Amino acid sequence: MLRRPRVSFLVVLIVGGAVASIVVWPQVIGIHRLPFVANVLSLRGVLASAIGVLALLVGGVAVLRKTWGVSAALALALAVASVGNAGVLIVRGWGASAVEGDVTVVAWNAYGGGASPESVARLVRDTGADVVSLPETDAFAAAEIVGILARDGVSMRHHTVAAAPGGETIPTSLLISTALGAYTRDASIASTPGLPSGVWRPVDGRGPTLVAAHPMPPLPRVMDEWDAGLRWIAEQCLDADVIVAGDLNATVDHFAGLGTRGGMIGGCRDAAAEAGAGAQGTWPVRLPVALAAPIDHVLVGAGWRAESFSVRTDFDGAGSDHRPIVATLTRR
Repeated sequence: MLRRPRVSFLVVLIVGGAVASIVVWPQVIGIHRLPFVANVLSLRGVLASAIGVLALLVGGVAVLRKTWGVSAALALALAVASVGNAGVLIVRGWGASAVEGDVTVVAWNAYGGGASPESVARLVRDTGADVVSLPETDAFAAAEIVGILARDGVSMRHHTVAAAPGGETIPTSLLISTALGAYTRDASIASTPGLPSGVWRPVDGRGPTLVAAHPMPPLPRVMDEWDAGLRWIAEQCLDADVIVAGDLNATVDHFAGLGTRGGMIGGCRDAAAEAGAGAQGTWPVRLPVALAAPIDHVLVGAGWRAESFSVRTDFDGAGSDHRPIVATLTRR
């Protein structure tokens, strides 16, 4: 049997427990948007699994040594970190049955044309989408998608923002059902840094403001641009009648500290979190949904409520490294 605990066990357990708390919730000390931490935090499922395996290995050493020493304390701290991360995912949820709403919003990073216009058109038909945000989709592909849909009796208009000033020439497109009326891009609002995002407003002023967003990823050389991109989204979310969709290159963990007036980022709430599906991962498709990073989002202002949210796994072989997401929304 294990001998009585040593002082070293208690010290490592206390220190390890504190570190485990930070691993589970780095927001508590404000390091959630720092390099490396931001990347690891995106993959909570992988993190929980890896730490869990390590806890078992270290725990096995403690049992073999039959002593309450450093290895036993470290195993317990690792177990706490693993269970804590898994618990966060469980609380965020894995989704529920689809529910109809006033507006259906789809977002899919097409991976620079990796996902064909035919695949995107099929997704739109399957979901009955009213709004489709398509990062990494140029105007030619967007026009082709609209043409395919028109032949099937689905009427949509397409819009594209080609590039961000001084950034990458990787376009972002937006498809809007003609049933929502005419929309025009608000050119007075600059894009997210590095990658293009845009804001579209209804011509008659009677519909929601639509934002197709694609901020930079949290890579070492562009962390400032990534952070600025999230703050740009927060600014657009000050409008209560706004819907934001796209590849945001961030999870809800990274939004911490950016919310205002009860919102998660700006005044917006995350549709997946609100619908109890916030743990479903969208990138990369080679990882199962339970382990992938939930970095594609639909955000809603205070004037909207998320009814349902789902991640489509049936397009994993379509050529993109992202899974499409579908949210149904109802006006409050």
